[in-house]
Amino acid sequence: MVIIVMGVCGSGKSTIGSLLAEKLGCSFLDADVFHPQANVEKMSRGEPLNDEDRKPWLVRLNKEMAQCSTTGTSAVLGCSALKESYREILSEGISDLSVVYLKGDYNTIYERMSSRAGHFMGENMVQSQFDTLEEPTDAIVVDIKESPEAIVSQIVREAYF
Repeated sequence: MVIIVMGVCGSGKSTIGSLLAEKLGCSFLDADVFHPQANVEKMSRGEPLNDEDRKPWLVRLNKEMAQCSTTGTSAVLGCSALKESYREILSEGISDLSVVYLKGDYNTIYERMSSRAGHFMGENMVQSQFDTLEEPTDAIVVDIKESPEAIVSQIVREAYF
């Protein structure tokens, strides 16, 4: 089983993804770790990534998850996965995949990003994330205003893990 925990920057993908992985007793993969240095540098300059920038990163993430799926190893991936086309690349060849969408409004996300220190993506990138976002129609949707523990409980309840 592979689970993608998706949402815009600041929605809690790393926090929720790592808690969910711990609850399920599986590995957590943080997609940010897999970005090529050029992508990190671009985002650090406040420049949004385009589809061309993202494609090799998405393909690499798919390979990581496919390996988990093939070996029967469960994993949770925290990844923005903002567009349907990105989610298609991520899920290619993986039959046991679920998507969790951490849904938040612009003001909540902006506030979170404004108080975040030491991350390559600043609050100036929030609008570009919302501009790119295509909300999934086939995901477990959770409101990010709940506590991390409540969110993880809701995910486990709705997904029947």
